[in-house]
Amino acid sequence: MSEPENTATNSVSKLLAEAKNEPIASFLNLQLLELKPGYAKVMLKVLPEYKNFNGVTFGGITMAVADQAFGYAVNSVNRPNVASQFNIHFIAPARAGDELIAEGRVVKSGRRVSIAEMTVTNQDGKLIAKATGTTIPLADTQKATDP
Repeated sequence: MSEPENTATNSVSKLLAEAKNEPIASFLNLQLLELKPGYAKVMLKVLPEYKNFNGVTFGGITMAVADQAFGYAVNSVNRPNVASQFNIHFIAPARAGDELIAEGRVVKSGRRVSIAEMTVTNQDGKLIAKATGTTIPLADTQKATDP
């Protein structure tokens, strides 16, 4: 196995172990469905409590599932990485009861920057959102921790 393949395999193994205890995933009930180097698939069930003042699902919920797929996909290849940019286009509203499925795919993974594309669909395959994101490596000495 080559060095990059070995690194990606190790990253996937670590992410799978850590996913079970991730606070935000637990809080939102985000479920990691699939993870392999450069790819992640995440699901979130839309609850009625996620409606905003217009009666549609709050965009932050759709962003959250896309962001989770983004984070897993990029960190499965090059870890640790943190987002430096995230852009989303909302195509259709999500409804209470929908299962939002986000797929993240790494487009480029480099030493200084990684880029991924995400697609969010519902359980019927209806396109809900498209997103892109950029990450930068987090130096080992700067790992994010709570104060």
